[in-house]
Amino acid sequence: MSEIYYSKAVNEALDEELARDPNVIMIGEDIGCYGGAFGVSKGLWEKYGPERLWETPISEGSITGIAIGAAMMGLKPVLEIMFMDFVALALDQMMNSAGKLHYMYNGQVNVPMVLRTPGGAKGGYGPSHSQTLPNLFVGIPGLKVVAPSTAYQVKGLLKAAIRDPNPVVFIENKRLYPQKGEVPEGEYVLPLNKAVVMSPGKDMTLISYSSMTPVCMAVKKAFQPHGIDIEVVDLVSLQPLDTETIFASVRKTGHVIIVEEACLTGGVGGEVSALIAEHCLDALEAPIMRVGAADVPIPSSVDLEKMVLPQADDVVNAVKKMHEW
Repeated sequence: MSEIYYSKAVNEALDEELARDPNVIMIGEDIGCYGGAFGVSKGLWEKYGPERLWETPISEGSITGIAIGAAMMGLKPVLEIMFMDFVALALDQMMNSAGKLHYMYNGQVNVPMVLRTPGGAKGGYGPSHSQTLPNLFVGIPGLKVVAPSTAYQVKGLLKAAIRDPNPVVFIENKRLYPQKGEVPEGEYVLPLNKAVVMSPGKDMTLISYSSMTPVCMAVKKAFQPHGIDIEVVDLVSLQPLDTETIFASVRKTGHVIIVEEACLTGGVGGEVSALIAEHCLDALEAPIMRVGAADVPIPSSVDLEKMVLPQADDVVNAVKKMHEW
């Protein structure tokens, strides 16, 4: 095992897949000699050149269409949308083409592409560069959606996503890029449809994904001296949801808090909550609780940003309230 940054794990996955398969290409803005907005493609331009890394104009809808067309012709494009806020410009292509063409053409074509995009806030990026928007994709049939929370996950899942014959939306997080984690030295891939029990417990379940999973792990550690044994479940796959893992944890603890960086209304947490209510109601010993961002645009002010986004204290307060039941 070696300890590397989350961003470096993304870079290694891209490098290894470009080397392994000549059909893998990268498409995006500033991904070439600049090395990407967050440095994840650094060094790849020099190694593979413009035939494998396609630098593009600022036109998210157009480059998404190019990626879909290239995938239909047998290439395996890894498309980067520089900020997740800009995926709205690519949404028509992803919704009405990438996710549906395999079915519209009766299985005669596949669209083996990955849409990579960094979501989340990062200290004052403002309303249009800070959003977490998985809810735009999880309700679109034909798309898989994953959101890794560790360096280990991001490398293994990105390699799996590139090899998958269907379109995958791959959500990274800007605050996770500088976080370190252990990654195996050798080749490995991870399943795109599995949640992970990050730490077992018996009293309460915290369900989270992406940037909020490390927060939940820290909250678990803070409550251990107080005799509250928290289980942390990382969703990892947002579409499809691994309901088997989710339900097993809920039935074990009977107390559930769902935590996400996205806005509370219309988020993944609401879908998870509904599924638990439908299938595990008899196991619940307290109402389901959710922690998420306020339903307002994210401010540019760092102090106001903290007020809008869920913080560790918000999760702590939810655990305290849940413990009273």
